[in-house]
This record gives sequence, structure tokens and C-alpha cells, in this order.
Amino acid sequence: MAGPTELPQLISEFFDLAKDYLKEQTIVPAKKLGRLFGYSLAAVLAFMLASLFLSVVGMRLIVEAMPDGHIWSGLGYITSAVALLAVTGLIMWRASK
Repeated sequence: MAGPTELPQLISEFFDLAKDYLKEQTIVPAKKLGRLFGYSLAAVLAFMLASLFLSVVGMRLIVEAMPDGHIWSGLGYITSAVALLAVTGLIMWRASK
């Protein structure tokens, strides 16, 4: 058993050990998780921009394929919106499996 003179040293070692344990088990994994979150956020933004640009290109292709006229242009916008919803539904359906 520890004597009265060793007690302050043991308490100091206990606090140092507890501090190191908490640092190892909480702070280091949290930093790794934060780094992963940053990379994931950057990837999500890149995919969002890519899907936005691809949907605009697809819409322009459909509108340009329609004959001239306001009615056909409106039908092109509606067709592209339906096609975009269909692609989104297909992606959501496949992702839920």
C-alpha cells in the first residue's frame, strides 16, 4: 500500500494518465472524423455541381431538339423536368436497395 508521502505523486500520475487516455480516446478520433467530414463535404459539393451542370446540359439538348416555337420550347422544359425526376427516382430506388 502507498505511504502518505507517495500519495501526491500517485494522484499526479493518475491525472496525467487520465488526461492522456481521454486525449487518445476522444480528441484524436474526433480530429480524424473532422478531416473525413471535410473531404466528404468537398465531394458532395463537387457531385452537386456536376449534377447541376449535367441537368442544364440535358435540358438544353432537349429544348434544342424540339422544333422552333414557344409551345415546343415549353414542352422541352417540361420533358426535361420529367426526365430529371425519372433519373432522380431511379437513383433513389437503386440507393435504397
